[in-house]
Amino acid sequence: MTTLDLNLFARAADDVERTQYQILSGLQQAHKDFEEQRIYPHLGQLVALYTSIQTIIDRSDSYRNATTGEATGVDWKAGALQYKWPELEDDELSTVRALMEWALPRIQEAIEEGRSIYEMVEDNFDVETVGIVPSYVQEGYVLVPDREVHRLHVLRYTVSIFTKEDEQYRTLRTEHCKSIDQFGVDTHPSTIKLEMVDERKDLPNPATYMFNTDLAVPYEPTLLPVAKRTLMRHLAQEEGWA
Repeated sequence: MTTLDLNLFARAADDVERTQYQILSGLQQAHKDFEEQRIYPHLGQLVALYTSIQTIIDRSDSYRNATTGEATGVDWKAGALQYKWPELEDDELSTVRALMEWALPRIQEAIEEGRSIYEMVEDNFDVETVGIVPSYVQEGYVLVPDREVHRLHVLRYTVSIFTKEDEQYRTLRTEHCKSIDQFGVDTHPSTIKLEMVDERKDLPNPATYMFNTDLAVPYEPTLLPVAKRTLMRHLAQEEGWA
């Protein structure tokens, strides 16, 4: 399977048609997975690629080398502009830019398809607080049902803060604790919370959230990533995080 990233465009000047074929092949796989309601990893990768390409195109005209007046280059690994592009001649640079402009609407089309699935799943998620919410919510449990196999997944979450360029960001990490079969019966969330308190003594009063949904969509590539982002947004609203 073709990996859609900036490295494809970095090598494009050698064989444009081959690169176009690789891009279309990667997008075809993304569309196929979207049809099966599997949105990750494709959606995140496509959004990152689209953003990098659009930034390069938008800025390439305005970024010039002050000495030579020549167009600047690209740090392909970082997806950012730089002030030298020794590997490509002017005609090759034009070829790569033309390929980027050709690819953008096709990537955008795939992104919109993936986003529509994401939004559908998100709209059918209902977040329920299990018991009393403690003052400390940076750690706790989240319960996510997998209707395809009638199973409830219990995950422990941790919210961490990291600093980048003098800005603070929060990230949410999850650890799978266990799965509970629910054929014919749904275990009450409060019972599961009490079981986790008994099994893991380091969280005697954990914040616990239950996701309710009737959707039978893939768990790993769809339900779980949407649930994690939804939980992060719910916690931010609940705690007034910036």
